[in-house]
Amino acid sequence: MYLTDYHTHSSMSFDGHAPMADIAAAAERAGLDELCITDHCDFLDEHGRPNRAYDWDGACAQYREALAACKPGFTLRLGLEFGMSHLDPAAAAAICARPEADFILGSIHNLCPEKGGTDLYVVPYPDEAACCAALDDYFASMALLADTDFYDVLAHIIYPLRYMEVPVSLEPYYGRIRAILRTAVEKGRGMEINTCRGHTIGAWKPILELYKSCGGEIVTVGSDAHTPRDVGKGVEAACALLSACGFRYVCTYEKRKPVFHKL
Repeated sequence: MYLTDYHTHSSMSFDGHAPMADIAAAAERAGLDELCITDHCDFLDEHGRPNRAYDWDGACAQYREALAACKPGFTLRLGLEFGMSHLDPAAAAAICARPEADFILGSIHNLCPEKGGTDLYVVPYPDEAACCAALDDYFASMALLADTDFYDVLAHIIYPLRYMEVPVSLEPYYGRIRAILRTAVEKGRGMEINTCRGHTIGAWKPILELYKSCGGEIVTVGSDAHTPRDVGKGVEAACALLSACGFRYVCTYEKRKPVFHKL
């Protein structure tokens, strides 16, 4: 099995805690074959304030240092987790045009600007109604993102559930999720299994089934690690789930092009 972690964060992210070299070294210790570092570029910060820049030069400097320390046979890629890119197409196109990028995750972390733009991490969820209101907004934004060219793979589609202590089923949203995934498939793009540092595996089964029903084949796996100790957590179990759901490959990327590895 080809083991990859295609969603990790270094100190280039506002919530990262180690340089890229330490993240890469942790991936090698975990026995991974390939790692992609996908630091945050969010067009809204956690409080809903706008941002339209990414420090590509700083990221590239750290990447070169990390790459130089990698052992032979281990593959290290440079990526980006691009949040809310649909809000500013011109700025998003400029960020995505940089040739250094191997891979771009498209993500939604925030409520829409009209709802305040705050990160779903800090939104209160006192009851089911609040959860459903956040999910309605979340999937509306994801539908807009899916219809852009500013991503290769849709990140953590079930992201808001991480923070909702009230039990909420996504089943009422399956039609909307299927439509989002169909758009991604039609654009030649994919989805990820995000293990949330090894805590979330089984919840991806119905989403994978929806994606497969749309003809989807491009799936990446990521731990969403923000520290070296979490790199690679859950990726082997995610690959096993992928195989159980009838997929034949796990994907990696090189210069924005998918590479298929047999499971």
